[in-house]
Amino acid sequence: MSPMRATADMTRLYFQNPLNPLTHTPLGRSVAAGCELIERMTRRYGKPEFGLDETTVSGVKVPVREEIVWSRPFCNLLHFDRKLGAKQRQDPKILVVAPMSGHYATLLRGTVETLLPRADVYITDWVDARMVPVNEGSFDLDDYIDYIIEMLHFLGPDTHVVAVCQPSVPVLAAIAVMEGHEDPLSPATMTLMGGPIDTRINPTAVNDLAEDKGIDWFRRNVIMKVPFPQPGFLRDVYPGFLQLSGFMSMNLDRHVNAHHEFFQHLVHGDGDSAEKHRDFYDEYLAVMDLTAEFYLQTVETVFITHALPKGEFRHRGELVDCGKIRRTALLTVEGEKDDITGGGQTKAAHDLCTGLAADMQAHYTQPAVGHYGVFNGSRFRSEIAPRVMDFIRTHYKRPETAPARPKNPVEVAVATKPDAPATAVQEKPGKLSDPLAEVLLAEPQGAADDLTEISGVGPKLQTALNGAGIFHYWQIAALTDAQIAALDSKLDFRGRIERDGWIEQARKFAKQPANG
Repeated sequence: MSPMRATADMTRLYFQNPLNPLTHTPLGRSVAAGCELIERMTRRYGKPEFGLDETTVSGVKVPVREEIVWSRPFCNLLHFDRKLGAKQRQDPKILVVAPMSGHYATLLRGTVETLLPRADVYITDWVDARMVPVNEGSFDLDDYIDYIIEMLHFLGPDTHVVAVCQPSVPVLAAIAVMEGHEDPLSPATMTLMGGPIDTRINPTAVNDLAEDKGIDWFRRNVIMKVPFPQPGFLRDVYPGFLQLSGFMSMNLDRHVNAHHEFFQHLVHGDGDSAEKHRDFYDEYLAVMDLTAEFYLQTVETVFITHALPKGEFRHRGELVDCGKIRRTALLTVEGEKDDITGGGQTKAAHDLCTGLAADMQAHYTQPAVGHYGVFNGSRFRSEIAPRVMDFIRTHYKRPETAPARPKNPVEVAVATKPDAPATAVQEKPGKLSDPLAEVLLAEPQGAADDLTEISGVGPKLQTALNGAGIFHYWQIAALTDAQIAALDSKLDFRGRIERDGWIEQARKFAKQPANG
Protein backbone atom coordinates (compact mmCIF):
# COMPACT_ATOMS: atom_id res chain seq x y z
CA MET A 1 0.00 0.00 0.00
CA SER A 2 3.01 2.32 0.34
CA PRO A 3 3.08 3.48 -3.33
CA MET A 4 -0.66 4.20 -3.23
CA ARG A 5 -0.28 6.09 0.05
CA ALA A 6 2.59 8.18 -1.29
CA THR A 7 0.69 9.02 -4.48
CA ALA A 8 -2.44 10.00 -2.52
CA ASP A 9 -0.41 12.19 -0.19
CA MET A 10 1.32 14.02 -3.06
CA THR A 11 -2.01 14.55 -4.81
CA ARG A 12 -3.52 15.91 -1.59
CA LEU A 13 -0.66 18.40 -1.21
CA TYR A 14 -1.06 19.46 -4.85
CA PHE A 15 -4.75 20.23 -4.41
CA GLN A 16 -4.15 22.02 -1.10
CA ASN A 17 -1.44 24.31 -2.46
CA PRO A 18 -2.73 27.89 -2.25
CA LEU A 19 -1.01 28.67 -5.60
CA ASN A 20 -3.10 26.04 -7.36
CA PRO A 21 -6.28 27.67 -8.76
CA LEU A 22 -8.17 24.38 -8.31
CA THR A 23 -7.53 24.43 -4.55
CA HIS A 24 -10.43 26.81 -3.93
CA THR A 25 -12.95 24.96 -6.08
CA PRO A 26 -15.39 22.22 -4.97
CA LEU A 27 -13.53 19.78 -7.23
CA GLY A 28 -10.16 20.58 -5.67
CA ARG A 29 -11.49 20.29 -2.12
CA SER A 30 -13.17 16.95 -2.94
CA VAL A 31 -10.01 15.50 -4.48
CA ALA A 32 -7.90 16.67 -1.53
CA ALA A 33 -10.41 15.22 0.95
CA GLY A 34 -10.54 11.89 -0.88
CA CYS A 35 -6.75 11.66 -1.00
CA GLU A 36 -6.48 12.37 2.73
CA LEU A 37 -8.98 9.59 3.41
CA ILE A 38 -6.89 7.15 1.33
CA GLU A 39 -3.65 8.22 3.01
CA ARG A 40 -5.08 7.89 6.51
CA MET A 41 -6.74 4.53 5.85
CA THR A 42 -3.48 2.99 4.56
CA ARG A 43 -1.12 4.56 7.08
CA ARG A 44 0.70 2.62 9.79
CA TYR A 45 0.09 4.67 12.92
CA GLY A 46 2.89 4.97 15.45
CA LYS A 47 2.53 4.66 19.20
CA PRO A 48 0.69 7.73 20.57
CA GLU A 49 1.97 9.77 23.51
CA PHE A 50 0.19 10.08 26.84
CA GLY A 51 0.91 13.82 26.87
CA LEU A 52 -0.12 14.25 30.51
CA ASP A 53 2.22 17.07 31.47
CA GLU A 54 0.20 18.47 34.38
CA THR A 55 -2.69 17.76 36.70
CA THR A 56 -4.71 19.61 39.32
CA VAL A 57 -4.23 18.61 42.96
CA SER A 58 -6.41 20.41 45.55
CA GLY A 59 -7.10 23.20 43.09
CA VAL A 60 -3.43 23.77 42.26
CA LYS A 61 -1.85 22.81 38.96
CA VAL A 62 1.26 20.68 39.37
CA PRO A 63 3.62 19.32 36.70
CA VAL A 64 3.64 15.60 35.93
CA ARG A 65 6.69 13.67 34.78
CA GLU A 66 6.26 10.37 32.94
CA GLU A 67 9.09 7.95 33.71
CA ILE A 68 9.87 4.24 33.31
CA VAL A 69 10.50 2.76 36.77
CA TRP A 70 10.52 -0.98 35.92
CA SER A 71 11.27 -2.68 32.63
CA ARG A 72 11.18 -6.11 31.01
CA PRO A 73 11.41 -7.10 27.33
CA PHE A 74 7.64 -7.09 26.82
CA CYS A 75 6.51 -4.39 29.25
CA ASN A 76 7.56 -1.12 30.87
CA LEU A 77 6.00 0.18 34.05
CA LEU A 78 5.29 3.91 33.71
CA HIS A 79 4.97 6.21 36.69
CA PHE A 80 3.18 9.55 36.41
CA ASP A 81 5.18 11.41 39.02
CA ARG A 82 3.28 14.42 40.32
CA LYS A 83 5.78 17.07 41.35
CA LEU A 84 4.07 18.11 44.57
CA GLY A 85 7.18 19.67 46.14
CA ALA A 86 7.13 19.86 49.91
CA LYS A 87 3.39 19.16 50.02
CA GLN A 88 2.88 15.56 51.11
CA ARG A 89 -0.34 13.68 50.41
CA GLN A 90 -1.49 10.26 51.53
CA ASP A 91 -2.93 9.38 48.15
CA PRO A 92 -3.45 5.72 47.22
CA LYS A 93 -0.89 4.03 44.98
CA ILE A 94 -2.73 2.62 41.95
CA LEU A 95 -1.40 0.17 39.37
CA VAL A 96 -3.49 0.42 36.21
CA VAL A 97 -3.10 -2.77 34.16
CA ALA A 98 -3.81 -1.82 30.57
CA PRO A 99 -5.18 -4.36 28.10
CA MET A 100 -2.72 -6.25 25.92
CA SER A 101 -5.22 -6.72 23.14
CA GLY A 102 -4.08 -4.73 20.13
CA HIS A 103 -4.18 -1.12 21.30
CA TYR A 104 -1.45 0.68 23.19
CA ALA A 105 -1.76 1.64 26.85
CA THR A 106 -2.44 5.23 25.72
CA LEU A 107 -6.01 4.09 25.10
CA LEU A 108 -6.37 4.60 28.87
CA ARG A 109 -5.11 8.17 28.77
CA GLY A 110 -8.48 9.43 30.02
CA THR A 111 -8.46 6.84 32.82
CA VAL A 112 -5.05 7.98 34.05
CA GLU A 113 -5.95 11.65 33.69
CA THR A 114 -9.06 11.18 35.84
CA LEU A 115 -7.20 9.29 38.60
CA LEU A 116 -4.14 11.57 38.76
CA PRO A 117 -5.59 14.36 40.95
CA ARG A 118 -6.24 11.90 43.80
CA ALA A 119 -3.83 9.03 43.26
CA ASP A 120 -0.22 8.09 42.63
CA VAL A 121 -0.67 6.33 39.29
CA TYR A 122 1.40 3.64 37.56
CA ILE A 123 0.43 1.90 34.30
CA THR A 124 1.62 -1.12 32.34
CA ASP A 125 3.00 -0.02 28.97
CA TRP A 126 3.05 -3.25 26.94
CA VAL A 127 5.67 -3.43 24.19
CA ASP A 128 4.71 -4.14 20.57
CA ALA A 129 5.75 -7.75 19.93
CA ARG A 130 7.10 -6.89 16.47
CA MET A 131 9.66 -4.66 18.22
CA VAL A 132 11.04 -7.44 20.48
CA PRO A 133 13.86 -9.55 18.97
CA VAL A 134 13.32 -13.31 18.87
CA ASN A 135 16.34 -13.87 21.13
CA GLU A 136 14.42 -12.25 24.01
CA GLY A 137 12.36 -15.42 24.23
CA SER A 138 8.62 -16.08 24.29
CA PHE A 139 5.83 -14.38 26.22
CA ASP A 140 2.66 -16.24 27.20
CA LEU A 141 -0.15 -15.95 29.74
CA ASP A 142 2.04 -17.41 32.50
CA ASP A 143 4.66 -14.73 31.80
CA TYR A 144 1.92 -12.08 31.91
CA ILE A 145 0.89 -13.23 35.40
CA ASP A 146 4.54 -13.29 36.49
CA TYR A 147 4.98 -9.70 35.28
CA ILE A 148 1.99 -8.55 37.35
CA ILE A 149 3.34 -10.25 40.48
CA GLU A 150 6.80 -8.73 39.91
CA MET A 151 5.30 -5.25 39.50
CA LEU A 152 3.30 -5.61 42.72
CA HIS A 153 6.48 -6.66 44.52
CA PHE A 154 8.25 -3.64 43.05
CA LEU A 155 5.52 -1.21 44.16
CA GLY A 156 5.36 -2.58 47.69
CA PRO A 157 2.53 -2.94 50.21
CA ASP A 158 -0.96 -1.43 50.02
CA THR A 159 -0.99 -1.08 46.25
CA HIS A 160 -4.38 -0.91 44.52
CA VAL A 161 -4.84 -2.65 41.14
CA VAL A 162 -7.24 -1.48 38.44
CA ALA A 163 -7.52 -3.98 35.56
CA VAL A 164 -9.29 -2.83 32.39
CA CYS A 165 -10.90 -5.49 30.16
CA GLN A 166 -8.55 -8.33 29.09
CA PRO A 167 -6.16 -8.17 32.10
CA SER A 168 -9.00 -8.88 34.54
CA VAL A 169 -8.37 -12.63 34.17
CA PRO A 170 -4.57 -12.62 34.67
CA VAL A 171 -4.84 -10.01 37.45
CA LEU A 172 -7.38 -12.12 39.33
CA ALA A 173 -5.19 -15.19 38.80
CA ALA A 174 -2.03 -13.34 39.91
CA ILE A 175 -3.64 -12.17 43.14
CA ALA A 176 -5.02 -15.67 43.79
CA VAL A 177 -1.49 -17.05 43.39
CA MET A 178 -0.08 -14.39 45.74
CA GLU A 179 -2.76 -14.97 48.36
CA GLY A 180 -2.29 -18.74 48.07
CA HIS A 181 1.38 -18.23 48.90
CA GLU A 182 0.45 -15.79 51.71
CA ASP A 183 2.42 -13.08 49.95
CA PRO A 184 2.55 -9.96 52.20
CA LEU A 185 2.67 -7.74 49.09
CA SER A 186 -0.65 -8.79 47.59
CA PRO A 187 -2.65 -5.61 46.86
CA ALA A 188 -5.16 -3.93 49.16
CA THR A 189 -7.86 -3.81 46.46
CA MET A 190 -8.46 -4.97 42.92
CA THR A 191 -10.94 -3.29 40.59
CA LEU A 192 -11.92 -5.35 37.54
CA MET A 193 -13.57 -3.28 34.78
CA GLY A 194 -15.34 -4.89 31.82
CA GLY A 195 -13.29 -8.09 32.08
CA PRO A 196 -14.12 -11.53 30.60
CA ILE A 197 -14.00 -13.55 33.84
CA ASP A 198 -16.73 -15.97 32.71
CA THR A 199 -17.63 -15.63 29.04
CA ARG A 200 -20.34 -18.28 29.28
CA ILE A 201 -22.57 -15.55 30.76
CA ASN A 202 -24.34 -13.38 28.15
CA PRO A 203 -21.85 -14.26 25.37
CA THR A 204 -21.14 -11.54 22.81
CA ALA A 205 -20.07 -11.80 19.16
CA VAL A 206 -16.44 -11.92 20.32
CA ASN A 207 -17.18 -14.91 22.58
CA ASP A 208 -19.25 -16.70 19.93
CA LEU A 209 -16.43 -16.41 17.38
CA ALA A 210 -13.99 -18.19 19.69
CA GLU A 211 -16.51 -20.90 20.50
CA ASP A 212 -17.47 -21.51 16.87
CA LYS A 213 -14.00 -21.53 15.31
CA GLY A 214 -11.91 -23.40 17.87
CA ILE A 215 -8.24 -22.85 18.70
CA ASP A 216 -6.88 -24.68 15.63
CA TRP A 217 -8.69 -22.25 13.31
CA PHE A 218 -7.03 -19.29 15.07
CA ARG A 219 -3.63 -20.98 14.91
CA ARG A 220 -3.97 -21.56 11.14
CA ASN A 221 -5.56 -18.26 10.11
CA VAL A 222 -4.45 -15.35 12.29
CA ILE A 223 -0.85 -16.12 13.29
CA MET A 224 1.84 -14.57 11.08
CA LYS A 225 5.61 -13.97 11.05
CA VAL A 226 6.97 -10.49 11.71
CA PRO A 227 8.44 -9.33 8.39
CA PHE A 228 11.89 -7.87 7.74
CA PRO A 229 13.21 -5.30 8.72
CA GLN A 230 11.30 -5.14 12.03
CA PRO A 231 13.36 -5.91 15.18
CA GLY A 232 11.09 -8.91 15.89
CA PHE A 233 11.77 -10.42 12.45
CA LEU A 234 10.44 -14.04 12.27
CA ARG A 235 8.59 -13.87 15.61
CA ASP A 236 5.13 -15.50 15.47
CA VAL A 237 2.53 -12.84 16.26
CA TYR A 238 -1.15 -12.04 16.11
CA PRO A 239 -1.03 -8.78 14.09
CA GLY A 240 -2.70 -5.76 15.60
CA PHE A 241 -4.39 -4.85 12.32
CA LEU A 242 -6.36 -8.11 12.44
CA GLN A 243 -7.58 -7.30 15.94
CA LEU A 244 -8.50 -3.81 14.77
CA SER A 245 -10.36 -5.20 11.77
CA GLY A 246 -12.38 -7.44 14.07
CA PHE A 247 -13.35 -4.58 16.36
CA MET A 248 -14.29 -2.30 13.47
CA SER A 249 -16.38 -4.99 11.78
CA MET A 250 -18.57 -5.21 14.89
CA ASN A 251 -19.68 -1.59 14.32
CA LEU A 252 -18.85 -1.18 10.65
CA ASP A 253 -21.73 1.20 9.88
CA ARG A 254 -20.60 3.57 12.62
CA HIS A 255 -17.03 3.72 11.26
CA VAL A 256 -18.16 4.12 7.65
CA ASN A 257 -20.46 6.98 8.65
CA ALA A 258 -17.68 8.61 10.67
CA HIS A 259 -15.35 8.59 7.65
CA HIS A 260 -18.09 9.86 5.34
CA GLU A 261 -18.73 12.74 7.73
CA PHE A 262 -14.99 13.40 7.88
CA PHE A 263 -14.93 13.67 4.07
CA GLN A 264 -17.84 16.15 4.18
CA HIS A 265 -16.14 18.22 6.90
CA LEU A 266 -13.00 18.47 4.77
CA VAL A 267 -14.94 19.50 1.66
CA HIS A 268 -16.94 22.13 3.57
CA GLY A 269 -13.91 23.42 5.47
CA ASP A 270 -15.16 22.43 8.94
CA GLY A 271 -11.68 22.24 10.47
CA ASP A 272 -12.72 21.68 14.10
CA SER A 273 -14.90 18.66 13.34
CA ALA A 274 -12.25 17.20 11.04
CA GLU A 275 -9.60 17.61 13.73
CA LYS A 276 -11.76 15.77 16.28
CA HIS A 277 -12.01 12.87 13.82
CA ARG A 278 -8.25 12.87 13.33
CA ASP A 279 -7.58 12.90 17.07
CA PHE A 280 -9.87 9.94 17.73
CA TYR A 281 -8.72 7.75 14.84
CA ASP A 282 -5.03 8.56 15.31
CA GLU A 283 -5.45 6.78 18.66
CA TYR A 284 -7.92 4.12 17.59
CA LEU A 285 -5.96 3.02 14.50
CA ALA A 286 -2.63 2.78 16.34
CA VAL A 287 -2.26 -0.94 17.04
CA MET A 288 0.41 -3.36 18.26
CA ASP A 289 1.13 -7.03 17.59
CA LEU A 290 0.75 -9.71 20.28
CA THR A 291 2.97 -12.75 20.68
CA ALA A 292 1.29 -15.83 19.21
CA GLU A 293 1.74 -17.89 22.37
CA PHE A 294 0.06 -15.27 24.57
CA TYR A 295 -2.82 -14.73 22.17
CA LEU A 296 -3.56 -18.40 21.56
CA GLN A 297 -3.28 -19.33 25.23
CA THR A 298 -5.63 -16.49 26.19
CA VAL A 299 -8.21 -17.42 23.53
CA GLU A 300 -8.17 -21.06 24.56
CA THR A 301 -8.11 -20.55 28.34
CA VAL A 302 -10.52 -17.62 28.63
CA PHE A 303 -12.91 -17.95 25.70
CA ILE A 304 -12.97 -21.66 24.79
CA THR A 305 -12.28 -23.84 27.85
CA HIS A 306 -13.38 -21.22 30.46
CA ALA A 307 -10.66 -22.56 32.76
CA LEU A 308 -10.86 -19.91 35.50
CA PRO A 309 -14.61 -20.10 36.30
CA LYS A 310 -14.44 -23.91 36.06
CA GLY A 311 -11.63 -24.04 38.62
CA GLU A 312 -9.22 -25.55 36.09
CA PHE A 313 -6.91 -22.58 35.49
CA ARG A 314 -3.24 -23.34 36.11
CA HIS A 315 -0.21 -21.07 36.47
CA ARG A 316 3.13 -22.79 35.97
CA GLY A 317 1.37 -26.08 36.66
CA GLU A 318 -0.16 -24.85 39.94
CA LEU A 319 -3.96 -24.81 40.21
CA VAL A 320 -5.23 -21.26 40.73
CA ASP A 321 -7.78 -21.07 43.56
CA CYS A 322 -9.55 -17.69 43.78
CA GLY A 323 -11.14 -18.86 47.05
CA LYS A 324 -7.78 -18.17 48.69
CA ILE A 325 -8.19 -14.44 48.14
CA ARG A 326 -9.13 -13.13 51.59
CA ARG A 327 -7.30 -9.84 52.15
CA THR A 328 -7.65 -8.10 48.77
CA ALA A 329 -11.00 -6.31 48.47
CA LEU A 330 -12.83 -6.75 45.15
CA LEU A 331 -14.81 -4.23 43.10
CA THR A 332 -16.23 -5.13 39.69
CA VAL A 333 -17.55 -2.60 37.16
CA GLU A 334 -19.60 -3.27 34.03
CA GLY A 335 -21.30 -1.24 31.31
CA GLU A 336 -24.98 -1.79 30.63
CA LYS A 337 -24.50 -1.70 26.82
CA ASP A 338 -21.13 -3.45 26.63
CA ASP A 339 -21.06 -5.44 23.38
CA ILE A 340 -17.57 -6.88 23.94
CA THR A 341 -17.79 -8.12 27.53
CA GLY A 342 -21.37 -9.18 28.25
CA GLY A 343 -23.23 -8.19 31.40
CA GLY A 344 -22.40 -10.47 34.32
CA GLN A 345 -19.10 -11.72 32.91
CA THR A 346 -17.04 -9.45 35.20
CA LYS A 347 -19.36 -9.78 38.18
CA ALA A 348 -18.71 -13.54 38.04
CA ALA A 349 -15.42 -12.86 39.87
CA HIS A 350 -17.39 -12.61 43.12
CA ASP A 351 -18.64 -16.16 42.73
CA LEU A 352 -15.03 -17.34 42.53
CA CYS A 353 -13.73 -15.34 45.51
CA THR A 354 -15.57 -17.43 48.11
CA GLY A 355 -13.15 -16.52 50.89
CA LEU A 356 -13.84 -12.78 50.81
CA ALA A 357 -16.03 -11.17 53.46
CA ALA A 358 -19.19 -9.42 52.23
CA ASP A 359 -17.97 -5.96 53.19
CA MET A 360 -14.86 -6.46 51.02
CA GLN A 361 -16.87 -6.93 47.82
CA ALA A 362 -18.96 -4.61 45.66
CA HIS A 363 -20.27 -4.43 42.11
CA TYR A 364 -21.42 -1.50 39.98
CA THR A 365 -23.18 -1.50 36.60
CA GLN A 366 -23.08 1.83 34.78
CA PRO A 367 -26.25 2.47 32.77
CA ALA A 368 -26.12 3.66 29.17
CA VAL A 369 -22.43 3.00 28.44
CA GLY A 370 -20.70 0.51 26.19
CA HIS A 371 -17.31 -1.14 26.58
CA TYR A 372 -15.14 1.97 26.25
CA GLY A 373 -17.46 4.02 28.45
CA VAL A 374 -16.52 1.76 31.36
CA PHE A 375 -13.06 3.33 31.55
CA ASN A 376 -13.27 6.55 29.57
CA GLY A 377 -15.57 9.46 28.83
CA SER A 378 -17.89 11.73 30.80
CA ARG A 379 -19.80 8.99 32.61
CA PHE A 380 -16.55 7.37 33.70
CA ARG A 381 -15.36 10.69 35.12
CA SER A 382 -18.62 11.60 36.85
CA GLU A 383 -20.09 8.23 37.85
CA ILE A 384 -17.55 5.40 37.80
CA ALA A 385 -14.26 6.98 38.91
CA PRO A 386 -15.72 8.48 42.13
CA ARG A 387 -17.03 5.04 43.10
CA VAL A 388 -13.69 3.41 42.35
CA MET A 389 -11.85 5.99 44.44
CA ASP A 390 -14.39 5.65 47.27
CA PHE A 391 -13.89 1.88 47.29
CA ILE A 392 -10.11 2.32 47.33
CA ARG A 393 -10.26 4.84 50.17
CA THR A 394 -12.57 2.53 52.13
CA HIS A 395 -10.05 -0.31 51.83
CA TYR A 396 -6.97 1.89 51.83
CA LYS A 397 -4.76 -0.64 53.64
CA ARG A 398 -4.63 -4.39 53.30
CA PRO A 399 -5.71 -6.04 56.59
CA GLU A 400 -2.85 -7.64 58.51
CA THR A 401 -4.95 -10.67 59.34
CA ALA A 402 -7.49 -12.20 57.00
CA PRO A 403 -11.15 -11.65 58.04
CA ALA A 404 -13.12 -14.74 58.95
CA ARG A 405 -14.35 -16.81 56.05
CA PRO A 406 -18.06 -16.34 55.33
CA LYS A 407 -20.11 -19.34 56.46
CA ASN A 408 -22.62 -18.94 53.64
CA PRO A 409 -22.26 -17.77 50.02
CA VAL A 410 -21.87 -13.99 49.88
CA GLU A 411 -24.38 -11.94 47.90
CA VAL A 412 -22.33 -9.07 46.55
CA ALA A 413 -23.54 -5.49 46.79
CA VAL A 414 -24.96 -4.14 43.54
CA ALA A 415 -25.05 -0.40 43.01
CA THR A 416 -26.57 1.55 40.14
CA LYS A 417 -27.36 5.15 39.37
CA PRO A 418 -30.38 6.49 41.32
CA ASP A 419 -32.37 6.91 38.10
CA ALA A 420 -31.74 3.34 36.90
CA PRO A 421 -34.72 0.97 36.64
CA ALA A 422 -35.91 -0.25 40.02
CA THR A 423 -35.34 -3.87 39.02
CA ALA A 424 -31.61 -3.18 38.69
CA VAL A 425 -31.19 -1.95 42.26
CA GLN A 426 -30.36 -4.58 44.85
CA GLU A 427 -29.30 -3.59 48.34
CA LYS A 428 -27.30 -6.38 49.95
CA PRO A 429 -24.56 -6.78 52.56
CA GLY A 430 -21.37 -4.92 51.79
CA LYS A 431 -23.14 -2.00 50.14
CA LEU A 432 -21.03 0.14 47.79
CA SER A 433 -21.50 3.62 49.17
CA ASP A 434 -21.89 6.75 47.11
CA PRO A 435 -20.41 9.48 49.33
CA LEU A 436 -22.92 12.03 47.97
CA ALA A 437 -26.01 9.88 48.52
CA GLU A 438 -26.66 11.28 52.00
CA VAL A 439 -26.59 14.94 51.01
CA LEU A 440 -28.18 15.14 47.53
CA LEU A 441 -31.90 15.84 47.08
CA ALA A 442 -34.24 15.02 44.23
CA GLU A 443 -35.92 18.43 44.71
CA PRO A 444 -35.51 21.40 47.09
CA GLN A 445 -37.07 21.25 50.54
CA GLY A 446 -39.27 24.30 50.32
CA ALA A 447 -37.74 27.30 48.53
CA ALA A 448 -34.27 26.77 47.13
CA ASP A 449 -31.49 29.01 48.48
CA ASP A 450 -29.74 31.52 46.24
CA LEU A 451 -26.37 29.77 46.00
CA THR A 452 -24.91 32.66 44.01
CA GLU A 453 -24.57 34.46 47.36
CA ILE A 454 -21.54 32.22 47.91
CA SER A 455 -18.45 33.89 46.50
CA GLY A 456 -17.27 31.92 43.48
CA VAL A 457 -20.72 30.54 42.59
CA GLY A 458 -22.26 32.16 39.54
CA PRO A 459 -25.51 31.36 37.73
CA LYS A 460 -23.89 28.54 35.71
CA LEU A 461 -22.43 26.86 38.78
CA GLN A 462 -25.73 27.23 40.62
CA THR A 463 -27.48 25.48 37.72
CA ALA A 464 -24.88 22.69 37.82
CA LEU A 465 -25.28 22.30 41.60
CA ASN A 466 -29.07 22.21 41.32
CA GLY A 467 -28.81 19.63 38.56
CA ALA A 468 -26.64 17.48 40.81
CA GLY A 469 -29.13 17.74 43.69
CA ILE A 470 -27.79 20.62 45.81
CA PHE A 471 -30.28 23.43 46.47
CA HIS A 472 -29.54 24.67 50.01
CA TYR A 473 -26.72 26.25 51.99
CA TRP A 474 -26.95 23.53 54.62
CA GLN A 475 -26.16 20.88 52.02
CA ILE A 476 -22.87 22.56 51.12
CA ALA A 477 -22.10 23.33 54.77
CA ALA A 478 -22.43 19.65 55.69
CA LEU A 479 -20.10 18.31 52.99
CA THR A 480 -17.39 15.96 54.27
CA ASP A 481 -13.94 15.65 52.70
CA ALA A 482 -15.02 12.52 50.80
CA GLN A 483 -18.17 14.25 49.53
CA ILE A 484 -16.16 17.32 48.48
CA ALA A 485 -13.82 15.09 46.50
CA ALA A 486 -16.74 13.24 44.88
CA LEU A 487 -18.60 16.46 43.99
CA ASP A 488 -15.40 18.06 42.70
CA SER A 489 -14.86 15.07 40.40
CA LYS A 490 -18.51 14.80 39.34
CA LEU A 491 -18.91 18.46 38.32
CA ASP A 492 -15.24 19.13 37.45
CA PHE A 493 -14.90 22.07 39.87
CA ARG A 494 -11.08 21.66 39.86
CA GLY A 495 -10.71 22.37 43.57
CA ARG A 496 -12.98 25.44 43.54
CA ILE A 497 -14.89 24.33 46.66
CA GLU A 498 -11.80 24.33 48.84
CA ARG A 499 -10.07 27.24 47.11
CA ASP A 500 -13.03 29.65 47.36
CA GLY A 501 -14.05 28.58 50.87
CA TRP A 502 -17.58 27.45 50.02
CA ILE A 503 -18.00 25.47 53.22
CA GLU A 504 -17.34 28.38 55.59
CA GLN A 505 -19.52 30.72 53.52
CA ALA A 506 -22.35 28.20 53.39
CA ARG A 507 -22.19 27.68 57.16
CA LYS A 508 -22.48 31.41 57.63
CA PHE A 509 -25.50 31.68 55.34
CA ALA A 510 -27.05 28.61 56.96
CA LYS A 511 -26.39 30.20 60.38
CA GLN A 512 -24.25 27.32 61.54
CA PRO A 513 -21.22 27.82 63.77
CA ALA A 514 -17.93 28.02 61.87
CA ASN A 515 -16.54 25.00 63.72
CA GLY A 516 -19.47 22.86 62.53
